[in-house]
Amino acid sequence: MTELSLPELEAERDRLYAQLGAVGDFRRGSVSENYRKCGKPNCGCAAPGHRGHGPRFLWTRSEGRRKRVGRQLAAGEIAKVRREIARHAEFTSAVERIIEVNELICEARPAAGSAAGDDPSGTGGEKGGSAPRSRRRRPPR
Repeated sequence: MTELSLPELEAERDRLYAQLGAVGDFRRGSVSENYRKCGKPNCGCAAPGHRGHGPRFLWTRSEGRRKRVGRQLAAGEIAKVRREIARHAEFTSAVERIIEVNELICEARPAAGSAAGDDPSGTGGEKGGSAPRSRRRRPPR
């Protein structure tokens, strides 16, 4: 990719923001198709090689680090939920591209009021350390 100028990068970012606004409704997760055996010995699903009852469609997503949440979908919801999950992929792709372009903009934009050779931290090379800590204990939660 050729290097773009700052105005071109800003125009690209504006285009991506517009694309992001056009994504519409979306949701995280996935849809799985499941079959299950009912456990009744006289049912056809008990026969060897039978897939089981179904299909049942389950929408699942992560909530937090270790929690998975799921909900069974009605027949009329399956196509809608799959479209919304696909739009989530569009959303995350656009966000990643916006981040990349913004980083390029940050690199291309000159720092305000700094000359070459200035300390980028703005501290003048002095060590500041951290603020003194309070000795008071926090109340238990």
